[in-house]
Amino acid sequence: PREEVAYVTCTYRETCIDQPDFLATIDLNPRSPYYGQVIHRLPMPNLKDELHSSGWSAGCTCFDNITTKRNKLILPGLISSRIYVVDVGSQCRAPKLCKTIEPVDVFWKCNKGYLSVPRSLPNGDILIANMGDPAGNGKGGFIVLDGETFELKGNWENECEAPPTGYDFWYQPRHNVLISSAGLVPKRAGRGFNPDDFKKGVFGRRLNVWNLSCRSLTQCFDLGEDSLPLSVKFLHNPDAAEGYVSCALSGIVYRFYKCEANSWAVEEVIRIPAKDVRGWIMPKMPAFTVDLIISVDDKYLYLSNWLHGDIRQYELSKTCKPRLVGQVFVGGSILRDGPVTVCRDEELKCQPEPLVIKCKRVYGGPSKLQLSLDGKRLYVTNSFYSTWDKQLYPTLVKEGSVMLQIDVDTEKGGLTVNKNFLVDFGKEPNGPCLAHDIHFRCGDSTS
Repeated sequence: PREEVAYVTCTYRETCIDQPDFLATIDLNPRSPYYGQVIHRLPMPNLKDELHSSGWSAGCTCFDNITTKRNKLILPGLISSRIYVVDVGSQCRAPKLCKTIEPVDVFWKCNKGYLSVPRSLPNGDILIANMGDPAGNGKGGFIVLDGETFELKGNWENECEAPPTGYDFWYQPRHNVLISSAGLVPKRAGRGFNPDDFKKGVFGRRLNVWNLSCRSLTQCFDLGEDSLPLSVKFLHNPDAAEGYVSCALSGIVYRFYKCEANSWAVEEVIRIPAKDVRGWIMPKMPAFTVDLIISVDDKYLYLSNWLHGDIRQYELSKTCKPRLVGQVFVGGSILRDGPVTVCRDEELKCQPEPLVIKCKRVYGGPSKLQLSLDGKRLYVTNSFYSTWDKQLYPTLVKEGSVMLQIDVDTEKGGLTVNKNFLVDFGKEPNGPCLAHDIHFRCGDSTS
């Protein structure tokens, strides 16, 4: 079915507005008088959680069990390490908070903190990746929640196998594998994006391969110093033994795939070159690909390029050679009327024009993506992480986020901004906020 509501995580951290983060419910039905509007806000009971990623308590891998339903949304706090469980099944247009797991429990039971991406496991439990330990040092790995009671069970990985950093993950049960990416050292990244942090281990560089049933680390790939692999996705075909990981700072997308003897390999398949610039904090501006998403039919791959400002569509008929077929700019740091001058660009002949929708200038760059099940509508928000938003896109923090819809040509490829759709988080009752992750009640391309 077509998506009719979306749930979007919103934060007030770093905005100077002393209000709790909230989960926004957005009307996506074009026939509704409230189309493109926030129709409900569920505030959290605490301040400065930084709601970031979100995930369902049950995914498609659980749906051979007819009693399992997608009716709870898991909201970890990236900064607070608190976990909220939200009931969207009772009233899908007015969700309710049904459980809170306090950070002290996560700290004491798991010695983990800075929680990022949650996903449901094949057995019905919930796995949440983490970026650090309670003190903010880098520490990868996962914590587990019971899929029915939402009680904190403890750590997932075997003892002493936590990687140096962590952020995202994806798995393929039929191949008994889970693959996780690196992230940032929280206490260093929390000070802002600092060029002096390069070559100091602040930005992750590893792709980790796990045995899903044994919960053990079997392979590690070093993707290069300060590559910062963030978003990981397998192809949706449950028999497929391949997927992709995007590296934010190197601008490279790697394909990972299973080879002989049950081992895995990686190869570079996409490279977005950095741009030589003046008027920015570095002489070269990396692509900084925040999110990677694959259509349910495995036909297209999409990338959000947060600093340069574009969303890219690649055709995957040859999975080892993705072909660029669509590109659209929705903000970014290299716009024509901005403070940055592009001195050398391997891709563009001129700097892009600013985007204005419904008389609102769009600031920031494309961050989190979500794709409709039919692949025809790509939704995007433009907040990455409040501290870096404030540093690199101060007007975004002042004016508030937006959520946009990109129309997708699913036949030949191509992207077009829908000028009739705009969710303006700058008009929130408590003041402008920052919007990040997106999920649809009926199912989406990441769950």
